[in-house]
Amino acid sequence: MAKTFQTLGEFIIENQGDFQYSTGELSRLLSSIRLATKIVNHQVNKAGLVEDILGDVGEDNVQGEAQKKLDVFANETFIKALIQREVVCGIASEENEYFIPVTNGSNAHLSKYVVLIDPLDGSSNADVNVTVGTIFSIYRRVTEPGTPVTLEDFLQPGNKQVAAGYVVYGLSTMLVYTTGKGVNGFTLDPNLGIFYLSHPNMQFPEDGKIYSINEGNYVHFPQGVKDYLKYCQKSEGDRPYTSRYIGSLVSDFHRNMLKGGIYIYPSGTNNPHGKLRLLYECNPIAFIAEQAGGFASDGYKRIMDINPTELHQRVPFFCGSKNMVKDAEEFMAKYPEDNKNY
Repeated sequence: MAKTFQTLGEFIIENQGDFQYSTGELSRLLSSIRLATKIVNHQVNKAGLVEDILGDVGEDNVQGEAQKKLDVFANETFIKALIQREVVCGIASEENEYFIPVTNGSNAHLSKYVVLIDPLDGSSNADVNVTVGTIFSIYRRVTEPGTPVTLEDFLQPGNKQVAAGYVVYGLSTMLVYTTGKGVNGFTLDPNLGIFYLSHPNMQFPEDGKIYSINEGNYVHFPQGVKDYLKYCQKSEGDRPYTSRYIGSLVSDFHRNMLKGGIYIYPSGTNNPHGKLRLLYECNPIAFIAEQAGGFASDGYKRIMDINPTELHQRVPFFCGSKNMVKDAEEFMAKYPEDNKNY
């Protein structure tokens, strides 16, 4: 267990003074996410034992993807936890077409924060007992507190995030988050139901030897990505690199942050703009990466400087050890015609 035996709750309270807008509201918001995480973790751990948990719902979500039963459960759990605590004025989920304005409670419109969330990243892996996760992103609203939340509050660039994090439901369950003061990871003690600080001040190695990409789409990749993959596979210096791809962004990113590596989901696959969502996946993961000394790009520019235009906007994604991402950008720069200006 954690060397310091400091709980997540204690850590949140102890460090809330580092946050420039500290009023306790953000701490309560993070506590709500912690609660929902434990509920989802409990359900994920019962998969295979309880009926009606695994498999498809029988319809597609707003992304056009087959919706899993665990997707629905996780989505409902996080939304319910956030609304009941009256700590946010709006929620946007990858599973919902439109954002959800929070209107219940006397202080609903007075809340200063909105949350964007991917409730169950990699859910297609759940049926075969492979690691899944949750990704969340928190912003201060830009409209006037006391008024209903609007789309403008959600369409903010990643550099405006005040907090972001992810949860890995794996061999052990970990919650990793940042408020712009470094990255810390907490492991759940399943016997006590308490998260303990297990990975303080997490850092990306500047270089790595792992590349994570679905090479089954190779023929559709931009030429810059193809050239970079050949570079990764060439026997020279500390190369070839090792290919590792789980198919869950959270899982691949978490491994690469600990060991050093790069994750790539480019354009040119079945999704011409890339597959990953800017607001629910790329921005929060990019924020964590940069706080841990890594970097995130769309192949040409910093992810967190992109001004979003749609709630479910997709972008190409290159994220991981700083030097590896910069190398990939150099290969992409040779083909400026592939820059779609996402």
